Amino acid sequence: MESMRNVPAARPVAPYVGGKRNLARRIVERIEGIAHATYAEPFVGMGGVFFQRRWAPRAEVINDWSREVATLFRILQRHYVPFMEMMRFQLTTRAEFERLVATSPDTLTDLERAARFLYLQRNAFGGKISGRNFGVSADRPGRFDITKLGPLLEDMHTRLAGVTIECLPYAEFISRYDRPETLFYLDPPYWGCEGDYGRDLFGRDDFERLRDLLKALQGSFILSLNDVPEVRRIFAGFAIEAVETSYSIGKDAGSRGRVGEVIITGGGMKTTSE
Repeated sequence: MESMRNVPAARPVAPYVGGKRNLARRIVERIEGIAHATYAEPFVGMGGVFFQRRWAPRAEVINDWSREVATLFRILQRHYVPFMEMMRFQLTTRAEFERLVATSPDTLTDLERAARFLYLQRNAFGGKISGRNFGVSADRPGRFDITKLGPLLEDMHTRLAGVTIECLPYAEFISRYDRPETLFYLDPPYWGCEGDYGRDLFGRDDFERLRDLLKALQGSFILSLNDVPEVRRIFAGFAIEAVETSYSIGKDAGSRGRVGEVIITGGGMKTTSE
């Protein structure tokens, strides 16, 4: 890792549907085992993998077609102090949650938009993007506590220094940053969950479109998806490794379980030992 620099890990500031909390460590190990000069994520979400990495190349680029995600990261990177001033008196209340759900983000400034998104994601049940419900629990404190959230935001602000933040369709992003020394980590919506991130962001036919883009890639890639027959059929031309992870919804034993996922790799990969 002579060409890499050590970077501090940070925790995501909010839950996000499809987050990689239980699989992130294994994915990070694979990322750190591949030589690359540029690291790029077309579907960064809340950065469950990006912020857990301990080594970074000279260039890092993150992207999400969701304007809410991209705006939050840009605000944290460039306008951290006024953003914290805006958030410092915010409380966890159902009335405020419902008011913000009913508020169109297009009517807000970028600072207000980022604050709205973070508040909703912190308080929404299960980190949902669409159809959010107020995630209150009788035996836990309010989820939006700035005294606990503040240090996480500061860590994220520091970690985002020097990172390029894009808000592009995934195909345009991949085309723009594809180079022989680029490593892409891709975490698209899972098969059967395409609508969980909002309308018109990623559809069923995008899986084959994504496969075709990866076939023509100059760089290398790591792709994580759920282990279903359709995924294995579409991406059959690449190396597919089955992994098992856990999920939980709520605190009842009946809502916990194991789920199969796949880590798919390809491109002109060279290991860090080569």
